[in-house]
Amino acid sequence: MENPLLTAARRPAQLEAFGRLLDVLDRLRLECPWDKKQTLESLRHLTIEETYELSDAILRHDLPDLKKELGDVLLHLLFYARIAAEQGAFDIADALNAQCEKLIYRHPHIYGDARADDEAAVKRNWEQLKLKEKGNTGGVLGGVPASLPALVKAMRIQEKARGAGFDFEEPIQVWQKVQEELAEFGAEYGSGQPLADAGRAERAAQEFGDLLFSLVNFARFAGINPEEALERTNRKFISRFQYLEASAAQDGQNLSEMTLAQMDVYWNAAKAAGN
Repeated sequence: MENPLLTAARRPAQLEAFGRLLDVLDRLRLECPWDKKQTLESLRHLTIEETYELSDAILRHDLPDLKKELGDVLLHLLFYARIAAEQGAFDIADALNAQCEKLIYRHPHIYGDARADDEAAVKRNWEQLKLKEKGNTGGVLGGVPASLPALVKAMRIQEKARGAGFDFEEPIQVWQKVQEELAEFGAEYGSGQPLADAGRAERAAQEFGDLLFSLVNFARFAGINPEEALERTNRKFISRFQYLEASAAQDGQNLSEMTLAQMDVYWNAAKAAGN
């Protein structure tokens, strides 16, 4: 059965809703004291916050919240275009048409005669076309934003390097590299005691960075998004620790006065409870 939300019959409603949001934003920009004050710079940190909230809804598989967060992010995008239009630079139609042209150009296997039989070929073509588009400014890695979180940046660096043909051929090679980096970190760090020597501590930090980079690389080969994987583990730890904390309090115990073995009892109960 055809999904009614995906039919062409929904297009008029979608365009009407898009236009309605533009109308609401126009009025707010003209009449609301807060909206009138906003600039590209003042909205930036709010947009970052909204993007993380969208990401959070995705990881929680919360579709009602996802709908809300998508609206929030879309409003911010339209707001930037509105400010740019006020400055005579461009409006939202220019931005959308530019995006359409870019998508058509970077999908020659759909809109042209090129071939791409799998996802890897599509990504490779995309990166090569993107590099050609930018005139090789900054080289292959020039398009990686400096402000990206380190874990995400490592993933993008590796993806772009792969697009240029610089990559391992088999997952086993990447796993061997992980083992090699782990051994090198172990050799620098030794017994796990704090490093008093500044030079050795710096070398250990460098080796740890190399180890993380190789793990991100292996995750990419395994089809795992390392940022999402780590965030899921963060959430799991928070859930179990809160269970431990609440359960201990119900039993009249204070975490600061408990041994690790006593805490482990509650931790394992949290695991058994599915937290």
